[in-house]
Amino acid sequence: MSARTLEKLEPVPVIETARRLCDRIGARFPERGIHRVAQELVALTEQVADTSEDSRRRSRLVRAGSRTVIGIVVLVALVAFGFAIESAFTDAPDNGLDWLPLIESAVNDIVFVAIAVVLLHSFPERVQRSELLAKLHRLRSLAHIVDMHQLTKEPESLRDAFLGGTDGADVGLTPEQIEYYLEYCTELLSLVSKAAALCAEESRDDIVLNTVSTIETLTMGMSRKVWQKITVLSEERTAR
Repeated sequence: MSARTLEKLEPVPVIETARRLCDRIGARFPERGIHRVAQELVALTEQVADTSEDSRRRSRLVRAGSRTVIGIVVLVALVAFGFAIESAFTDAPDNGLDWLPLIESAVNDIVFVAIAVVLLHSFPERVQRSELLAKLHRLRSLAHIVDMHQLTKEPESLRDAFLGGTDGADVGLTPEQIEYYLEYCTELLSLVSKAAALCAEESRDDIVLNTVSTIETLTMGMSRKVWQKITVLSEERTAR
């Protein structure tokens, strides 16, 4: 592996890891909802990778178009200012106060041109931001779906005094299966975080980076809760 490949998170290993995890979950829980969640994560990760390549090409085209329009706007403005200056000195007002409307008009034109240039320059970044935020919203929703799946997998269902059936706890799994289920949830949350990080590789926009950081913090907190359950589960199994 070259040093260059370590400079950024590559999509192919993330996709392959998501596929392997989906296969493992499917082999153990083929009829469970967590398998469908894993399949959705694989599809979303592939979409993030595929769209990223399309996004780079589209971003290059939009950026080239934006710079071309900026060049045209600046050129037209310079030509217009040249004619305006030539006309002003040809028909120069005798009174100094008569120059004020001309100066005010020139300043307004410069401001409008500067605003146009700034908007055109930021247009490619705003387009890319919109696309990336849409993907990140889906990843955040998927993280919450994973969290919903682990909520009903409570270690207390292993206790002899537990009656079940009324509080929503899933007692249709053996202790070993519950432990595997929870571990799969932590792996799914980790991959959600990695898929979000792929979006960060395509942008340096502060809003996008902050959203990615929020998702990473969210999945880390969810994983911490799941690992607490796994720890309690191990203690319960040891006690039995």
